[in-house]
Formats: sequence, C-alpha cells, structure tokens
Amino acid sequence: MVKLNKIYTRTGDGGSTGLVDGSRVSKSDARIAAIGDVDEANSAIGVAATLASGETGEALARIQNDLFDLGADIATPGGIDGALRIAASQVERLEREIDAMNAHLAPLTSFILPGGTAISAHLHLARAVARRAERSCVAANDHAPLNSEALRYINRLSDWLFVAARAVNQSAAGGVLWVPGAQR
Repeated sequence: MVKLNKIYTRTGDGGSTGLVDGSRVSKSDARIAAIGDVDEANSAIGVAATLASGETGEALARIQNDLFDLGADIATPGGIDGALRIAASQVERLEREIDAMNAHLAPLTSFILPGGTAISAHLHLARAVARRAERSCVAANDHAPLNSEALRYINRLSDWLFVAARAVNQSAAGGVLWVPGAQR
C-alpha cells in the first residue's frame, strides 16, 4: 500500500523524478508525459463521475482505479518481478461493458458532436483526453517498451468513453449528429 505522510520531498526540484525501481528520469521524459496524461484523463473522468449514477457511476469508479494501476504500470520499467501491471482481464472487462452498452444503441448514421447532456459532454472530453494519453503512451513505448496490455487498455478506454457518452445521451434523448456542411 501507498503511505504518504509528506507531500513535498524536494527531490524533483532539479527537474527529475523517480520511477518505481528507484531510477530517476527527467520530468520531460516521454514516460512521465504519459503518466501525466493518464492522470489528466483520470481527472476528466472524475468530473464526469460527479454527474454519473448507477452502473455508469460504478464503472467510472472502477476505471479511475484502473488508471492508477496504469500509471503505476507506466512508472515501472520492465523486468521488475511482482510489479503492478494492467492485465488482459481489465481490457476484457472494458470490452464486455462496451458491448453491453452498444447492444442498446442504434447504429451510427453520422459522426456525433461531443455534447448533448452535461454528463455526455464530460465523457466526450474525457475521451479526448484519453486519446491524448494514448498518444503519449505510444510515444513512451517508442523509447522504452511498455506493457502491451497497458497500451490495449488506454486504447479501449476511449472507445468505452465514446459508447458511454452515446448511451447516456440516448437515455436522455440528447445526442447530436454531425451534419456535414450544415453551416455553409
């Protein structure tokens, strides 16, 4: 378990930060950028969760916990026995939940605008931030290999957020389709 009694350590004042194995890297390192973007996605999901209830709220709470697992995974270089890693079962859970939500949605006939209800708008924002986090994870993986399940998870997360946004909009009749060239 994590125990934090002191929030500032001064060890990062020179622009470096520690990884789980004790090694230090620049705060501008691609791995650290990925961790920060995952944290931002988690925060955006937290905002959406304030408006969620029922199964959606419970799922968002699970996802937020998973994102802490993901951050720990990214912060742990490969080859460390017993490291906390994103597991295939976490990706598979997202896929099952996507399929369950999608089963009740009409097929898309156009792109949808990111909005509708307040919760849907927040889920769309979280989706866009999750996409950025995915790009950062891929960039970090280009420098030092990450857990492949971590990459699968962050990719699937944006799909989950997109379908969840559609689902909550459908239940509130708030979805808005894109009409190409409508404002010409």
